[in-house]
Amino acid sequence: MTRFDLAIIGAGPAGMSAAVTARDAGLSVIVVDEQPAPGGQIWRAIGRNAGARPGNLAILGEDYASGAKLAARFEASGAQFWPSASVWHVDSPDDGDKSLTVAWDGVTRQFTARALLIATGAMERPVPVPGWTLPGVMTVGAAQTLLKSSGLYPEPSLLLAGSGPLLLLFAAQCVAAGIKIAALLETTPPGAYLRGLPHLPKAMLGWRTLLKGHRLKRQLGVSGIPVYRAVTDLAAKGAERLERVRFRSAGMPVELEAAHLLLHEGVVPNPQLTRLLRCEHHWDAAQRCFRPDLSDRGETSVDNVFVAGDGGGIGGAMAAVHSGRIAALEIAERCGAVNRPSGDVEIVKARDALRAELAVRPLLDAMFPPPDWIARLDGDVTVCRCEEVSAAAIRNAAALGAPGPNQAKAFLRAGMGPCQGRMCGLTVTEILADARGESPERIGYYRIRPPIKPVTLGELAALDGSD
Repeated sequence: MTRFDLAIIGAGPAGMSAAVTARDAGLSVIVVDEQPAPGGQIWRAIGRNAGARPGNLAILGEDYASGAKLAARFEASGAQFWPSASVWHVDSPDDGDKSLTVAWDGVTRQFTARALLIATGAMERPVPVPGWTLPGVMTVGAAQTLLKSSGLYPEPSLLLAGSGPLLLLFAAQCVAAGIKIAALLETTPPGAYLRGLPHLPKAMLGWRTLLKGHRLKRQLGVSGIPVYRAVTDLAAKGAERLERVRFRSAGMPVELEAAHLLLHEGVVPNPQLTRLLRCEHHWDAAQRCFRPDLSDRGETSVDNVFVAGDGGGIGGAMAAVHSGRIAALEIAERCGAVNRPSGDVEIVKARDALRAELAVRPLLDAMFPPPDWIARLDGDVTVCRCEEVSAAAIRNAAALGAPGPNQAKAFLRAGMGPCQGRMCGLTVTEILADARGESPERIGYYRIRPPIKPVTLGELAALDGSD
């Protein structure tokens, strides 16, 4: 079985940065990613857009275009790269190498590594509103994926609903591409901006991010897009597909016709692999999500298992780059490839840069707070899309004695579908916490088991013994 010094799961900003740093130190590195090319979600298809579709760079913006340089360095680093591959099991013995099982090119392959870096990034927070399963309703992130990978936009009439920087960024990208937005429905609660003011002095360390945000708001302000503020009670309506959207704006009922509705309420760390490895997690009240416990160098509670990027807490692309470098330098030191004094100096520099990037986070969390109404969901709104489990069914399971998501899974099959709870896990936790009058920390999360991604019998049967 092939053995590497470092295995990296994810070829986004954190994974690419870590791979380049580790290779510069002389480590043997393998990087596995589900996409056909490096870039991650933030810089998805950056190589193809920079080469074959340079016009897209002007639409997607400078932050997206900046990923091309790191992607080029990664491809030249000498790290072994397995694209279009799915890691479906990771094993971490107490005193041994990390073992990874990967479905790649129709074959299941296995290899080991002295250290593991999980750089799987974030996923969009699910927004379970009535009608969100109708054709024509999708997330902003999914629409942005179509734009980056295929240059496609939803057709009019188009509504954007939600809160957060990504919602505003995508709206600006639509404006730059000449795509008409029928309306922007902002769910940010009244007074949120004022609550952010105490965090402004510290946020000035990240003044570049603040300036970008100001320019974005100004661009949207002169675009002529109708904006509905303080939106609540959002619901998608239609027979076979989306036809209209109902909501309340500042307490007044509104109904708009729409062919497409894009939802967004922020992003959260992707916890599947760290949960599989039984890493310790804690509830982040500011971002309303679980995140793994990490040392100041990115190590989890499991020895030689590290997390870098948004998978350890939402910080954005450049924060991910710095955290990937920090983790890779620490791993290189442990492997004896970098001596401790010089490596520590580089880590301190990277940590200072990371601190500056994260300085704006408390301000953003206050200005765009995660939706608290998700915990109060009830009725027939679908929570688990795979098994079609409603919010009312989850509350009923709590009333029958289910103390947490794993027991609710036994009652209802919620979380047992192909997504393994990715789309419903946080929502189930919050509803159960509300129903039982307990904290999400106490309620907990699904117990993740392999395979964490669907794997075919053919891929299992074609286990490559040579690896």
